[in-house]
Amino acid sequence: MARLTFVGGIHPSDGKELSKAQPIREILPKGDMVYPLSQHIGAPARPIVGKGDRVLAGQKIAESAGYVSAPVYASASGTVKAVEPRRVASGDMVMSIVVDNDGQFEEAPARTVRPVEEMTKEEIIAVVREAGIVGMGGAGFPTHVKLSPKEPEKIEYVIVNCAECEPYLTSDYRRMLEEPQKLIGGLKVVLRLFDNARGILAVEDNKPDCIALLRKLTAGEKRIGVSTLKTKYPQGGERFLIYAVTGRKINSAMLPSDVGCVVNNVDTMVAIYRAVAEGKPLTERIVTLTGEAMKNPCNYRVRIGMSYEELLEAAGGYRVTPAKVVCGGPMMGVALFDLKIPTTKTATALLALSKDEVSAMEPGACINCGRCLEVCPGRVMPSRLADFAQHYDEESFLKYNGMECCECGCCSYVCPAKRPLTQEIKSMRKLLLDKRKKQGGER
Repeated sequence: MARLTFVGGIHPSDGKELSKAQPIREILPKGDMVYPLSQHIGAPARPIVGKGDRVLAGQKIAESAGYVSAPVYASASGTVKAVEPRRVASGDMVMSIVVDNDGQFEEAPARTVRPVEEMTKEEIIAVVREAGIVGMGGAGFPTHVKLSPKEPEKIEYVIVNCAECEPYLTSDYRRMLEEPQKLIGGLKVVLRLFDNARGILAVEDNKPDCIALLRKLTAGEKRIGVSTLKTKYPQGGERFLIYAVTGRKINSAMLPSDVGCVVNNVDTMVAIYRAVAEGKPLTERIVTLTGEAMKNPCNYRVRIGMSYEELLEAAGGYRVTPAKVVCGGPMMGVALFDLKIPTTKTATALLALSKDEVSAMEPGACINCGRCLEVCPGRVMPSRLADFAQHYDEESFLKYNGMECCECGCCSYVCPAKRPLTQEIKSMRKLLLDKRKKQGGER
């Protein structure tokens, strides 16, 4: 069996055995629901409800504030308590709609559904936009924008990122096993937008049961295939996934559509299906609760806006006091200092680690071993870029292609000197991106 991959990458212990065998569990929130107005790349949504208003589950409570924006929907019924800044996983304070959950989960009327075969391409994209769907793998790019390239006739591949290469995470794995028809249904919807495209379900080979099931369900589909990827981090990164599946390369100044590709992850494809086929806006997602310190590792169907604190309590809490709690995976997630923050459209996991190996490390001087170069999937020079970042040498940082770093963390993982390479490079990239934005040069 051919296993597609890219140059570089690492093989960290994946920790997926903690939660992969546990089926998705349903959970209903009891406390307040908090809906940040910025859960996506682009302009924050604009609230259309105010304090004292009663809202229903599935009701739009904030509308798009521009083309690159996405509306927000309530996932529980109740009364709006406030529209005020609330802290999110990144540590930022974001304007949010706070709803006093009445526990009834009374639903707003669903949108009238028409057979997808009767819908025009423009109508499908409009439904996706109105449903508030964004990339749910972490970036949060509004999906309707991704589905509207300038030259749709040049799109040759619609790739579904089924790799789930981040250690510990198993939410996509459970989706593929438990709701494969919705996943494939979402892919079929997207393929209707691109007449010359072939759909590819790209799965790492550590999920043989998913590969077998998806191949069985797509056996009669002329435009859909399943590609087996080599298990390696960061195989699910957009650039590396495209290269592994098609052999085509993109850089930080390009979009996947520039090489004839559209890429969406598993949860996003399911959300597309639910919006188009069932008339449901985006109000829920699957979140993995896992880690050696977690009492009952599992995957939960979470109503967006529910707090991590309540989610953890429903999962039984901690087995032991965690040394570190991370929102997301260990490679690209962010450490949390407070769980009284809301889950969002891009929430993937709550990871409780029994050991904090990173904090225990004492960085030393670079020994010029070259390991960071060997594993870097972006094929840049992490050790040198980190030096430039430390000295705020923007000119050299750009000269040596610092903006091509994908911030995957591979270099920091293998560095024998324990240097925080990724963190240094990430800080410099953020500084430069902010500068571009102020100068109006952001693409």
